[in-house]
Amino acid sequence: MALLPLLAAVASACDDFGLAPDSPQQGKLTWTLDGDALTKADAELPDTNDFLLTIRDAQGTVLYDGTYGDSPEFLQVEPGTYTLCIRSIPFTAPAFSRPQYGDDQVVLIPAGETVNVTLRCILLNAGIRLRISPDFLSAFPDGVLYLKQEQTSLKYLYNEKRIAYLKPDNASLILYNEGKDQTLLTRRLQAREILNLGVQVAQSGGQGQLQVMVDTSKVWTQDCFVIGGDNSSDGGEGRDVPDAISVSDVSRHIDEKDVWVYGYIVGGDLTSAGKSVKTSGLAKATHLALADRSSVTAKASCLAVELPKGAVRDALNLVDHPEFIGKRVYVKGDLVAAYFGTRGMKNTKEYVLQQSVE
Repeated sequence: MALLPLLAAVASACDDFGLAPDSPQQGKLTWTLDGDALTKADAELPDTNDFLLTIRDAQGTVLYDGTYGDSPEFLQVEPGTYTLCIRSIPFTAPAFSRPQYGDDQVVLIPAGETVNVTLRCILLNAGIRLRISPDFLSAFPDGVLYLKQEQTSLKYLYNEKRIAYLKPDNASLILYNEGKDQTLLTRRLQAREILNLGVQVAQSGGQGQLQVMVDTSKVWTQDCFVIGGDNSSDGGEGRDVPDAISVSDVSRHIDEKDVWVYGYIVGGDLTSAGKSVKTSGLAKATHLALADRSSVTAKASCLAVELPKGAVRDALNLVDHPEFIGKRVYVKGDLVAAYFGTRGMKNTKEYVLQQSVE
């Protein structure tokens, strides 16, 4: 019997395992993806909801390790230094259509203060695109081109149109012909560099010789992108939304009209009491809530979007389409400071709903 109070205390501690108690000395860590440097999306980008986020303290202890979309709105932490690392995809070896975007931030959290970390994802790896002359096959019928970096290689087929992505480091273009390897070019690639190489056949003494020409007019860097990836319409309209802003940027555009905003549908029924949006059993078809990531349910972090009677309401309302929870959407309308107790969009006119990509 004497052990019962001790066991109860231990059980209580286990229930709260991993949850830091609130105290005046603790600080709050929040994070968002940068919306200022956004430009038109790259079709090869994955959904940012699937970006991989890791948060560690100064001792290396992992506080969060998972997708950006599933991450909490904040962490209550002790004063100290914290590291946030975000990556669009893992990347370890040369591969086609595998751009890796990411950022690393180290931040100091003072006692009792809230610090927001802005993650600005830029291209971390580099790319090579080959333009192989039509007479390559006739000059080298058994020849094979491949890109080599360290101990890994990637075959580059004659009709390949995609960009091959590699780590920022030395990379070589190799011709394998008649059982031998010949290094045609070696170059040190920089992060964000996409290198265009023309592979041409030159005649010398009656024999074909390969020449590699660096097209300096088409060496470019990829830096910014629209959070979320492809902006094209899924409704057959083929519309682009290059100027859409994020939900977190709405506060700077209040009272502006006909503004495109993108975010994730996280719920609705904002007329309900409480600080969170409703995510199931929805009964209101007149509006929905958008957030910067699909895990957010706090009303204060959302944009309340009016769905006027007609095509927009029919297409987006969550009463008829509960499966839209968690999907990314672009909506166009007038931004207002207050709508159902949070920032809002009225007179919603257009939308672009992202469908699942197989």
